[in-house]
Order: sequence, then structure tokens, then C-alpha cells
Amino acid sequence: MNQIIRNAMQANQIASVIISLALMLFLGFAMTRITKRFHLPNVTAYILTGILIGPYCADLIPMAVIDHMDFLSDIALAFIAFSTGEFFRLKTLRKNGMRMIILTVFEACMASFAVFLATYCVLGVSLTFSLVLAALASATAPASTMMTIRQTGAHGDFVDTILQVVALDDAVGLIAYSIAISAAIALNTGTKVDIISIIEPIAANAGVFILGGLTGLLLKMLITAKRSDDNRLIITVSLLFAFCGVCSVLGISPLLGCMAMGAVYISLTDDDKLFMQLNYFTPPILQLFFIRSGLAFNLGMLAGGSHAIGSVSLLTIGIVYFFSRIAGKYAGSFIGAAITGRSSGIRNYLGLALIPQAGVAIGLAALGARALGGEMGDALETVILASSVLYELLGPGCAKLSLYLSHSYPATLEDIVPDEAIPDKTADAVELLIQRIQAIQNDLGKDCVSAEEQAFQEAAEAQLAAMMSISGRRN
Repeated sequence: MNQIIRNAMQANQIASVIISLALMLFLGFAMTRITKRFHLPNVTAYILTGILIGPYCADLIPMAVIDHMDFLSDIALAFIAFSTGEFFRLKTLRKNGMRMIILTVFEACMASFAVFLATYCVLGVSLTFSLVLAALASATAPASTMMTIRQTGAHGDFVDTILQVVALDDAVGLIAYSIAISAAIALNTGTKVDIISIIEPIAANAGVFILGGLTGLLLKMLITAKRSDDNRLIITVSLLFAFCGVCSVLGISPLLGCMAMGAVYISLTDDDKLFMQLNYFTPPILQLFFIRSGLAFNLGMLAGGSHAIGSVSLLTIGIVYFFSRIAGKYAGSFIGAAITGRSSGIRNYLGLALIPQAGVAIGLAALGARALGGEMGDALETVILASSVLYELLGPGCAKLSLYLSHSYPATLEDIVPDEAIPDKTADAVELLIQRIQAIQNDLGKDCVSAEEQAFQEAAEAQLAAMMSISGRRN
């Protein structure tokens, strides 16, 4: 079967691309059927799919196709960053802005410091590689944590803190990465690292951030009340693509700009329906991105090492990175919460919710691998991908544990159906239990369609109604 597919793909370049995309999408879906039984997130399934069908295992996808799919990183991260911008509502930032910034800076910087200390000072890994790897350690995967929050129905101050921290976390990570990659490139090329080489990437990202905010303002002006839902989606996607293209020409990551674009739009309009539509539209794109990341995973390099970064094996570096980042995240969140006067629940358990790492870190690793090039670039992407699989295996469970320990979701029958919801409070214990079970059954009978799916369905129904109207006028 493998040979038949490869012969067909070699005979026609267009067929090669189309069949590759079909295989990636379908096999990624098939893998989620397996990982779902173990209660693992879809991200884990996609990365594993990429590894299994990649050049180091089944070799189903030609290298020519893999090499020409780099653009997926920019597009997928643009969608992730734009969606993250939804949590930067101006009214929320005014309420808790400074405390959240202090807390986020502490947990992000402590993670980077712990990784740099462990890799450069303890393992003796090269300074260039340690700088970039430490910068990537600050990023957190909001998708896994948000998925766990939705599954448990958690709410409250602890959940609000998590959502704001993981959103700000990626912004801090982007700034740290921009500084680190500039210093790394300067060290690699032998140029002098001075204050200008550090300020330049910060200024460039600040310019992209402002440009993203202006693009968000343009998006608000283009999406008027008269726009149909399908045109709203088309306008948003086109602006995101255009913004990615401009940033690619300038050689700057579009993440901060796309985040600013989403933040400005939601602050000016309070239109969360657009974000729901987009979140329901993007899964195939994100799936291809994660599978593409798995395709680039070099199993042979993980077992060995790279002379470009030192004598330590990548497996050792990956293990040390995995544990030192967790220690840094927990210590940083504990100290940051204590300084900002947050509750004991946030201080003790927030670090557990910040363990997952996938989307932004993988995307930045892909950009870093492209910038560093050679063995060092491959080693960076290999370490991040290997650790991301472990984080996605461990992270959701830790996030759920933090929600449970902080009492953010109901864990007992009395919490799920409080006494106020019981019609007959004078009944005996058995009858009270029956009433609570009936209340849960009635609640389960309600429509369980997600907000994203509901928004997408409404858009489809509006489009169908418009087409029927046109057909009726013609008749």
C-alpha cells in the first residue's frame, strides 16, 4: 500500500500534495480515536501521527511536500494568536491588568531562568542553543488548559486568573524569543552583541504590535452590522493572511500583531461570535500544523546528539528541559501570586495549570529552526517537539488537578445540584438523592452543542436562507 501511494505521488506533483494532505487529515483523525480512549488531547494525536507517517517511520509523505509546508506555522500561529487576543478585553485589563502582568512575568521568566541554568550551567550546552531554548520555555499552551476548563465546567477567580495569565504568557514568550533569537544569530555569525542588536527586535515587534492594533481597527470598520456571517469570516481570514504575508516579508513573527488585532477588535465591539466562528473553522489548519511539526521530528537525532550544541545527547537535554521548566513555572507562579496578594488557592495550584506547552512553542521552534539552520535548528525543533508530547500527556491531568484542588468545579453531588435546586427539601435522604439525580438527567437532556458550533451553524443557516431567498425571487 505504501509503495502504491508513493508511485502515484511521484507520478504527479499535484497528486502528491493532495494525497499528502488527505493522508495527514484522515490519519490524524484516526489517531484521535485511539488517544481519546486514554483521555489525551488531540494535539498529542496529531504530533504522534506526524511522527509515524514521517520520513523516520512509515515515510508516507515525500520530503518535497514537507519542505514546502513551512507556511503552515505562520498561518496556524496567526489564528492561535488572534483567538488569544479575545482574552485581552480592555475592561478586564483595567480591572486586573498590573497584577496579572507581574504574576505572568514572574512565572514566565522563572521558567526561562531555570531552563537556562540547567542547560548552560549544568549540562554545558552551547550559549546560543541555551538562550533560545530558555526563551521558548516561557510559553504555555492555552488550548489544553482551556479544553480542560470547558470539560469540567470550572469557573471562578482561579479560572479567570488562568485565562489571563496564559494569554499574557505568550506575549512575554514572544518578546523573550525575539531577544534570544537576535542574540543567538549574532553569536552564530560572530557579530558583536550590543544594546542596539537587543533593542532592534523589541522595536520591530512593538511596530508589528501597533500595526496589528490598526489592522484590528480596520477589521472593526469592515465588519458592519449589515455583513453576512460568511463575509465576516472571509474578511477576517483575508486580513489575517495579509498580515502574515507582510510580517513574512519583514522577517518578523506575526504573533504579537495578530494578538493585538484580536484584542483591539474585541475591545471595540464585544463581538465574541466572530471568535467562535473562527475557532470552529480552524481545526483542519491547526491539525495540519501539528502533524507537519511531527513530520519534522527526527527520532535518530533525539537518540544521538549534535556537535553544534555540545557533547550532551538531545534525550538528556529534553529530559532536563522538561523538569526544569515545570520547576520554574511552579516557583515563578508561587512567588508572583504571593507578591500580588492572590489567594492561597492561586498561589499553591496555579503552577500546575501552566504545565501544558504545544502550539506557540512548537511554532516558535519552527521559526527558530529556520533562523538558526543546520544541526542546531533541527536539534531545537526536536527537543521542543519531544517535550511537547510529554507536556500534552501530563499537562491536562495537572490542569484538572489544579482546578479540583482550588475548588473551581463541582466535585460532589451536592455541589452539582445544590439544595436551592431541590423542590422538596423536607424529603428524606433517599428522596433527596432521587431528586438530585433527576435534576442531573434533565440537565443532560438539554442541547449540548458548543458555542463555536452554534455560531458556525447560525452562519450556515443564514447563508442557506440567503440562497433560498435569491432562488425564490428568480422563480
